[in-house]
Amino acid sequence: MWFNIDFNKLTILLLPTVLREPITVAYAQALLKPIDALHYDWLQKRQADWYKLEHTGQVCRLRKVLNDQLDPILRRITIGNGTAFPRRYIYTKAENKPKYLGTFFIKSNNEYQNTGVDFRVFVPNEIVINAIFQLNYLIKFYKLAGKRYIIEAI
Repeated sequence: MWFNIDFNKLTILLLPTVLREPITVAYAQALLKPIDALHYDWLQKRQADWYKLEHTGQVCRLRKVLNDQLDPILRRITIGNGTAFPRRYIYTKAENKPKYLGTFFIKSNNEYQNTGVDFRVFVPNEIVINAIFQLNYLIKFYKLAGKRYIIEAI
């Protein structure tokens, strides 16, 4: 491609044939070393940008990104569906509704329908302790807008 440049070879090719002695070539290559380092940094940034563009908010892609960045060897990070329990209401006497509640479990406010989370990220406890900020950044970067999530340690 046009961006793959070997500056050491280019230095030798651009020198006149009379000046192609080892000391002159080494001096010219030393002068181009900062440009070569800058080119290397640009190639690394370009590769990182292509990685970000290739991955989306799909569950399989998000799981792959999280495992690539945070748990590359064991790949223990998984993604599951969020819970959506229906709400149960207690009625007053004036409403003339039944008062029997049956078995009633207390749930947190984000576990009910239309108020809860859309997906859950199950992460090993050591990753939650050591890299919670990077985990939150990656999830927020790749998830779809408007989707809510919760991180659960396993």
